[in-house]
Amino acid sequence: MTTRLKLFNTESRSLEEVIPLNGNTVRIYTCGPTVYNFAHIGNFRTYIFEDVLCRTIKFFGMEVRQVMNLTDIDDKTLHGAIEKGISLEAFTKPYKEAFFQDIAALGIEKAETYPEATAFIPSMMQLIEELLSKGIAYQGADGSIYFAISRFPSYGRLSHLQLDELKTGASQRMADEYDKENAADFVLWKAYDPVRDGNIFWESPFGPGRPGWHIECSAMAMSILGESIDIHAGGIDNMFPHHENEIAQSEACSGHHFVRIWVHSEHLLVDHKKMSKSLGNFYTLRDLFNRGYSGRQVRFMLLSTHYRTQLNFTFQGMQAAGASLERLDDFIDRLGRIKDGASQGKAAPCLDIAYTQFRAALGDDLNISLALAALFDLVRSINVLIDQKQISAAEAEQTLEFLKTIDQVLGVLFFGKEQEDISIECQELLQRREDARMHKEWQLADECRDLLQSRGYFIEDTPSGARLKKIKK
Repeated sequence: MTTRLKLFNTESRSLEEVIPLNGNTVRIYTCGPTVYNFAHIGNFRTYIFEDVLCRTIKFFGMEVRQVMNLTDIDDKTLHGAIEKGISLEAFTKPYKEAFFQDIAALGIEKAETYPEATAFIPSMMQLIEELLSKGIAYQGADGSIYFAISRFPSYGRLSHLQLDELKTGASQRMADEYDKENAADFVLWKAYDPVRDGNIFWESPFGPGRPGWHIECSAMAMSILGESIDIHAGGIDNMFPHHENEIAQSEACSGHHFVRIWVHSEHLLVDHKKMSKSLGNFYTLRDLFNRGYSGRQVRFMLLSTHYRTQLNFTFQGMQAAGASLERLDDFIDRLGRIKDGASQGKAAPCLDIAYTQFRAALGDDLNISLALAALFDLVRSINVLIDQKQISAAEAEQTLEFLKTIDQVLGVLFFGKEQEDISIECQELLQRREDARMHKEWQLADECRDLLQSRGYFIEDTPSGARLKKIKK
């Protein structure tokens, strides 16, 4: 029986098969960064999950059209631009550039489209005008436009909250209570406030101001992907109120079901605590690079826990990620050194089992732990065959091809890159050292070893021969 890809739908609270609404292309909207600062590792936990999700959809034979928004207009970006006395575009530009540098370092495949919120403000105005014409939105005493959640009967269905609970909670917060009909209503358009907004505003049919955060994603998603999309992904912190509000305003405008499957990744903790600057446990990707970790290590660490389980980030975990990658690198290098050998027909069953288990694990709501277990079980089995000289060069090549196939999802494997990067001079020094050892010229062998160490390499002797490895700082 063919394994199908199923995901846990936050809205229905059940596993649902991914079946594109149109053709063979899955249309997926993913919440991207708010570009007021460098993204932190909690953000990247979500972005890597979304990357694995898109890669898995492709692995299961479907195509992907992914949209990831860049939020360049909200309270934080405005405050930053006003504080520095520069334009909104000038303030957000370096953080947009940094975001793309970061995702490249993490091996995150680019989405098909990265819309910027400021480019879709006319679309947002159209949505708001439609909601006003239907009587679902209204203008508050402060001139802002609000969405009346009491006029959207299914409000709360994503977060599974009842309307009376929402009203009670909002009343307790007293947020803008006297400007709105109901304290739980949310803003669609913020009326211009010169003290708060400086000289940043847009003219609209309802007066000068700027869009609320929630309407931005609805406008971008529906403008690019259509009124009904296959998957909407994001962090669990965005489920309420952001995604709840997206559903309400999108469906109230279009009259159609907005998203078929909602998927949310859980929080990232640092040493079992919420990440915050005040606790000194707040890390950007650049912070980790400055500590000597690679993008590949960060990626492996962040993807290795199921997306619906809280991930506890520790530096011990980063070291473990590095050890796991080194084990995989060693395995790939070992396979590449097999140039002959007799086949006993034992490799093919190992590969079949690993593929079946890997695909089944991913199909079961991206169960990455079981998928990685299948990979490391294969490493163990094939290493035994290599030790017993029961694997041929052709089987080694088949194993490498298998690893390349599953790395289309994982995005963490290197195939001979480290050895290719070693200079010819160092490779010749290694060969001279091996020749010296063969002829029992121990002093010359030691001199070659010392020269290699001065160039940043140590020699690892393996059953299949010596090789160079970079000295970790």
